Amino acid sequence: MQNIRAFFVVASAIAVLAMAALFTAYLTVAFAGILVLLSIGRAISTRLNPVPVRAKSFGPKPASRDIRVWNDGRGTIIDL
Repeated sequence: MQNIRAFFVVASAIAVLAMAALFTAYLTVAFAGILVLLSIGRAISTRLNPVPVRAKSFGPKPASRDIRVWNDGRGTIIDL
């Protein structure tokens, strides 16, 4: 009788630990899914509403006003 009772105690402890592990895995997957959805939403929202870029002139002033050189943050632009 003692062995049967010990077996059921061990079996129930293993079942409780397995349920706790599955619940932890479920919460991890749910949290990762929420983070993925938030990052996708942020990426889509930045594409729909782009931030304006301020361009500033740099370098020596050209002799004629026909040539303009400026840097918009993404590269140097030379307007001839």
